[in-house]
Amino acid sequence: MGKILIQNVDVLTLNENGDVLYRTNIAIAEGKIQSIGAVPAHFEADEVIEASDHVAMPGFFNAHTHAPMTFERGWADDLPFDRWLNERIWVAESALTREDVRWGAYLAAAEMIRAGTIGFADHYFFMDEVAQVVEEAGLRANLAWCVFGMGAETEIGRGLEESIAFVQRWQGAANGRIRTVLGPHSTYACPPDFLVMVAEKAAEFGVGIHIHLSEFREQLESSLAKYGVTPVQFLAQRGILDHPTIAAHCIHITPEDMDILQAKKVNVVQCPNTHMKLGMGVTPVPELLARGVNVALGTDGPASNNDLDMLEEARLATLLQKDHHMDPVILPAELTLRLATQNGAKALGFPESGVIAPGRPADLVLFDFRKPHLRPRHNLLSNILYAAKSPDISHVIVDGRILMKDGELTTLDEERILYEAEQRAFRMVKQDMHIVRAYDLGQRG
Repeated sequence: MGKILIQNVDVLTLNENGDVLYRTNIAIAEGKIQSIGAVPAHFEADEVIEASDHVAMPGFFNAHTHAPMTFERGWADDLPFDRWLNERIWVAESALTREDVRWGAYLAAAEMIRAGTIGFADHYFFMDEVAQVVEEAGLRANLAWCVFGMGAETEIGRGLEESIAFVQRWQGAANGRIRTVLGPHSTYACPPDFLVMVAEKAAEFGVGIHIHLSEFREQLESSLAKYGVTPVQFLAQRGILDHPTIAAHCIHITPEDMDILQAKKVNVVQCPNTHMKLGMGVTPVPELLARGVNVALGTDGPASNNDLDMLEEARLATLLQKDHHMDPVILPAELTLRLATQNGAKALGFPESGVIAPGRPADLVLFDFRKPHLRPRHNLLSNILYAAKSPDISHVIVDGRILMKDGELTTLDEERILYEAEQRAFRMVKQDMHIVRAYDLGQRG
């Protein structure tokens, strides 16, 4: 692992004091930030990045997604949720193969690196394929093999048995960049006894859980009618929340639910783009933060979002809350960027990331501020959250390794990924092959 010197760079540290540094240097070695400011004596860089007019900040952590669903991007838009899921998504996924997942994950990894995402929490199938992509791409990840527990015919793979084997196989792999957890789908898709079993296995193997929770009002009403408790209370009663938990969405929750989420130290993930697109509602982020709940941000899957752009997600997160509460002060820029970086890092099990400081992991991105929409530089936090675009990101560094340099990916074959992924995606959703051939001829002609 080489030594990197980033010089003459402005820095959003996102440390406890919120320090913003100007025209300084960042020395990186052995995967960590060695110094900020004066370069240590005898530090000889293998790579020097001249970063005048660039801004460094911690990389983004996507705390809830289904990365290989890049294959279904644009395949099920403008439909109500039940039709979106039952008529399109689950039909397409019935033909899912390991190779589909691998190339869908490759496509997602390329997209995420370009958008400054350095870690993601994935909840999908054939997760060995995703883990291999993570290892090759150089990203961090928290990976869960989604299971339903309603019988073998509902599972992709061998259900909980294979999920546990995956967890054991990949825990701590890729030089510690991979964390693994159990992934029951939800309270509405998993039987109560199965959720108890998942909680018991989480305790047995000492791992966390990633689950969908309280997405739609109908789920809240159905749980109250059937069990007399909310979905949050339902999970708490079955022991799921006794383990480190990533709970995606948490939109339709009560004040009592919020107290449970705080007491159980649940990581709540808001996915504003998907929430708005599917008409789901608004996660009560300010209320949860006021209780001390760790709230992170996620994109959800590309089949519903339709992209994996965490900068866009952060902007939507603050704008949605400001509009919903009719309060322009709610979720200011610095707090929102913390949700998208260090709060996500904590949710995924990488609590040392999300801050630029000596001794911390070298997980950071550089924004090129030589753009009209990024001037003047009155407030760098505001510039990034409210004006920057993901293509403004020029460099991505994870664990001290450069994954993108001057806009070029260094760990992935992007040209091949674009070709292979689109070919396989068309086949998976059974598009007419003449479309595939037309794109093929266009690329090769």
